[in-house]
Amino acid sequence: MAKRPTIKDLANAANVGVATVDRVLNARANVRPEMVDLVIDAAERIGYPTRAMTAHRDATRLPLVRFGFVLHKGSQEFYQNFSQELRAAISERKDIRAKITFRFSSSQSPDDFAKEIRIAAQSSDIIATSAINHPSLTEIVSDLRDSGTSVFALLNDFAQGMRQNYFGLNNVKVGRIAGWMMATAIPDPGKLAIFVGGNRWHGHLLRETGFQSYIREIEPKFNMLDTVVNLETRQVTYEATLDLLDRHPDLRGIYVAGGGMEGAIAAMREKRPPNKVALVVNELTEESRRALSDGYVNLVIATPLSELCHKLVDVMIKSAQGDPDTTTSQHFFTPQLFVPESF
Repeated sequence: MAKRPTIKDLANAANVGVATVDRVLNARANVRPEMVDLVIDAAERIGYPTRAMTAHRDATRLPLVRFGFVLHKGSQEFYQNFSQELRAAISERKDIRAKITFRFSSSQSPDDFAKEIRIAAQSSDIIATSAINHPSLTEIVSDLRDSGTSVFALLNDFAQGMRQNYFGLNNVKVGRIAGWMMATAIPDPGKLAIFVGGNRWHGHLLRETGFQSYIREIEPKFNMLDTVVNLETRQVTYEATLDLLDRHPDLRGIYVAGGGMEGAIAAMREKRPPNKVALVVNELTEESRRALSDGYVNLVIATPLSELCHKLVDVMIKSAQGDPDTTTSQHFFTPQLFVPESF
């Protein structure tokens, strides 16, 4: 049986020192690309295993793409799921090397988003963010665009005219879907309420428009209460829902158009039996899934995160490599609808 080549044999075949071969084999820094090629060629000639060396060489020579993501409230399950799906979509790409920066805005304040976007921009070629609509953020996006850094809007279509693309749902349609569910689930006339995170969430306002327009058009038997701003927080939503249930015994349904659904679910569990007041929320989490099963939520309208993230990553890479997707400035995805019988 032929003797297996040694590192010394490989060094002799490549006409380099053993220390150089060791650096190539262990993928150490400061080895010139031509030296790596020399050692691999020699290894192939004498039958020394090359798979690990070749894989590392090929990986290090792939183009580097530096992704920056700024999302809302990193402690929330939905945004944790979002970040995981983004990482998964990037890890599947074998045509690039990736560096990923994640930042989370602690509130919906434009200053908080601005701070995190600026930090992300320091180490990113391209940025995607779920920021709110505000002139100061539009200005930041404009400055980044001028400096060659494209910014993509996620879920909330902010900085229109300056951002590269929007990735999310058609929020008017989302609101109309919520209205359709109310009309379908509620036989009796009465009042409906809607929560939005704030007036700076363009997506929430579009959902509100879609919801109210459907009710006016299709189900005039319902009276819309004044829109409630819940600041995307569980506690404000909880207290406001308790107040609505106490003051309006004929309240038939609530649509939480943004965050804070956990507060509405908690208040409903305290004040009403299952299936008494219709509740529509956005995004599937463990809490909304349980509320569906228990009869406290009638419908969950969810973003198809995996599909969105894969498409987003593809377009971001094209943009970073100087080939932006100019076919459309909006990428709408079909929402996933979950009802109690979905599980």
